[in-house]
Amino acid sequence: EAAAEALARTPEQLPVLRAAGVVDAGGAGFLLLLDAWRCVADGTPVPPPPARQGDGPEAAPLAIGADLAAAGTRPGGDEGAEGHSELRYEVMYLLEAPDEAIEGFREVWAGLGDSIVVVGGEGLWNCHIHTDDVGPAIEAALDVGRPRDIRVTDLREQVEELRWVQEQAAGQPSAEPSGTPPRTAVVAVCAGEGIRRIFRSLGVRHFVTGGQAMNPSTQELLAAVQGSGSAEVVLLPNNENVHPVALQVAALADRPVKVVPTSSIVEGFAALLEYDPEAGAEENARLMAASARRVVPGAVVQAVRASAEGPGGPIRAGDWLGLSRDGVAVVGTSLFEAASGLLGKLVEEGHELVTIIEGEGASAAESRRLSEWLAEAFPGVAVEVHHGGQPVYPYLFGVE
Repeated sequence: EAAAEALARTPEQLPVLRAAGVVDAGGAGFLLLLDAWRCVADGTPVPPPPARQGDGPEAAPLAIGADLAAAGTRPGGDEGAEGHSELRYEVMYLLEAPDEAIEGFREVWAGLGDSIVVVGGEGLWNCHIHTDDVGPAIEAALDVGRPRDIRVTDLREQVEELRWVQEQAAGQPSAEPSGTPPRTAVVAVCAGEGIRRIFRSLGVRHFVTGGQAMNPSTQELLAAVQGSGSAEVVLLPNNENVHPVALQVAALADRPVKVVPTSSIVEGFAALLEYDPEAGAEENARLMAASARRVVPGAVVQAVRASAEGPGGPIRAGDWLGLSRDGVAVVGTSLFEAASGLLGKLVEEGHELVTIIEGEGASAAESRRLSEWLAEAFPGVAVEVHHGGQPVYPYLFGVE
C-alpha cells in the first residue's frame, strides 16, 4: 500500500513526469513485482492481467491499483478499478483538495465511469477515470478543489493504432529467406511493408514488427536471432524504447550479437550502407554505428492530447509536432507547417540529401508540396521520397 501511494506521488518528484502527466514506469514495474510477491507469499492467487487494449501506455502504471484491488488490497482507497473499459475517454489530473472532500468526490466519479483510481493524501491526489462524460469528470474536481495537469485521451484512437500494428504483425511474411545465410545477418525492427522493402533492398533478411506503438518482446527478437541461420547477428532496434530489449537479447543469444544503437528508421537505413554480410558482427556494428550517426533524423506526428510545453508554448490536441533528436522542435497547426518547419531546422550548410519516408496520413500532394518547398528553400539539396507505410508518423526524415 505504501508503494502504491509512493508511486502516485512520483509526478510531484520529477518534473519530466509531471510535464507528461504520468507516474514513474520503473516504480510501476516494482509495484507489480511486490504485488505478485505478496500473493505468492500469502498463498492468494495472482490476479490475471486485465485486457487493457483500450488504455494508453501512460495508463498502465495506474492500472496496477486495479490488480491490488482484485487481490483484496485498496491502496489509497481506489474505487471501481475493474480492468478493461468500454468507455471512450481517459481523464487524468492532479487534484489539490482537502482530504475530507475526497470521499464525496469518489462517489461522484463512481456514477460517471470506471477504472477509477484516486490515490494520494495531504491535500494532493492523483486521479484517473474512464468515462464518456469528460466535462462532469473535470467539474467534479472544481467542486472540491483545484485540478491541474489535466489530460484527456481518446482511447478509441489508441485502439485503432494498436490494431494497425497487430494486423501488420499478423500479416508479416512467414517464409524463410532464400539462399545460403551470410556469416552475419541483420535483424531489423520496423513496421510498414514499404519500410521492409527498403530494408530488404539494403540486405536485411529478418524482421520483427515493432516501433513507437508496440515494442517487440525479448522472445520475439531472440527468436529472430536464433532463427537467422547465421553465425553472427547485428540488431537494428530503430527506436530508443527497443534498445534495452535488444541489449538483453544480445546477452541471451547463443551466438555473437551486436546492437547498433539506431533510434529511428532513417538511422537504420544509413547504418546498412556499411553492412558487409561476410564480415563479423563486431566489425559491422562499429562501421554501421558510425554511418548511422552521420544522418540527422526527424519525424512528424500529431498530438492526440494536450500535454507538455512545446518550444512555443503549450501543445494542444490536434497540433502537429516536428521531432528531432532533442525532442519537440516545431509545433504547427498543419502537417505541412510542422514538416517544413522541422526540415528548416534540420537542413544545414553542407547537407546534400533529404530522404522523405511517407507513412499513414501522408498524401502524394502533400509530399509533392514538401519536395517543391525543399527545392526552393535549399536548391543544392537532393530530395528522395519513399513510401514506407509506417503508422503513427506521416513523415520520417533523414538529412545527410
